[in-house]
Amino acid sequence: MDSRAYLILENGKIFEGKSFGAKKETTGELVFTTAMTGYLETLTDPSYFGQVVIQTFPLIGNYGVIPSDFESSQPALKAYIVRNKCQEPSNFRCEGILDTFLRDKDIPGLYDIDTRSLTRIVREYGVMNCKLTYSIDNLESDLEEIKSYKVKNAVESVTVEKPEFFESNTHSRKVVLMDFGAKNNIRRELVKRGCDVTVVPASTSADEILSINPDGIMLSNGPGDPSENTAIIEELKKLTAKKIPTFGICLGHQLLALSQGASTEKLPYGHRGANQPAKDTETGRIYITSQNHGYAVVNESIPDNARVSFINGNDGTCEGVTYLDMPAFSVQFHPEACGGPQDTAFLFDKFIDLMN
Repeated sequence: MDSRAYLILENGKIFEGKSFGAKKETTGELVFTTAMTGYLETLTDPSYFGQVVIQTFPLIGNYGVIPSDFESSQPALKAYIVRNKCQEPSNFRCEGILDTFLRDKDIPGLYDIDTRSLTRIVREYGVMNCKLTYSIDNLESDLEEIKSYKVKNAVESVTVEKPEFFESNTHSRKVVLMDFGAKNNIRRELVKRGCDVTVVPASTSADEILSINPDGIMLSNGPGDPSENTAIIEELKKLTAKKIPTFGICLGHQLLALSQGASTEKLPYGHRGANQPAKDTETGRIYITSQNHGYAVVNESIPDNARVSFINGNDGTCEGVTYLDMPAFSVQFHPEACGGPQDTAFLFDKFIDLMN
């Protein structure tokens, strides 16, 4: 029988559940995702670095563990919270169960917990810190630890250590993918469109990237506060001055905007899930998108050399920017989404056209 475990919130509220996965205490930033499918992509998305993730869909693990669906080799989240875990998955591609996967990856889990009530707290009061623990005997010191927690060194912790090269069949274009915590499917989408992709660490300088002589530059998703990445922002200023076709996704979208003088803000509880509406400001068309971010570019801060291309259909926040004086554009959502809607995959074709 799984042992009793507790989730202590920053506001002092305590939830009781049962532990699975690795048995270890951990502190992190509590967030929720509304996706009904794609829990493997969620677990392996580097953008969840430093966070404790709640799945709002009640049954998780029903199709098991499928390594070919992973977005990275190692989960970056601090802990995983579900209502019900499935111990007997059914899928012809299944290669394991969720409990064993979490144990192997040293990620603690919590189940048999009221995820609906927990999510409503985050939605009403905003993202807050929390601690997964197996005792509430030291509540005062636990709360001090919780309140002092901060996500630090996010991008540095998830980027590749050295450049990696991925070859396409046609070699039609050379793309440098700046890895701020890139999901694997960004690279896959580029390779299948004939791009040879060089994935480089986030700390790579503009001169090093230019020495590769790329036809295009891809700026990936990633975790953390975008404004903290001052060195990366300075290098992006140098790169954009060269007018190389550039496409940014999620954190890449935010960093590109910051390099052009825009600003970012933290959202109350972010956008995380596979059902976020993004409205094309030119056509009025609504796309259902996959998203995972806690920060947004401030609409009013967009510089004169750019325009907002997409806005969120729920709260009107910036979901995309097109630049008018250089061949560059970016989106806040995930057009490469494997576990969610692929309605906006055409943006990769737009990037190819930009390079052509």
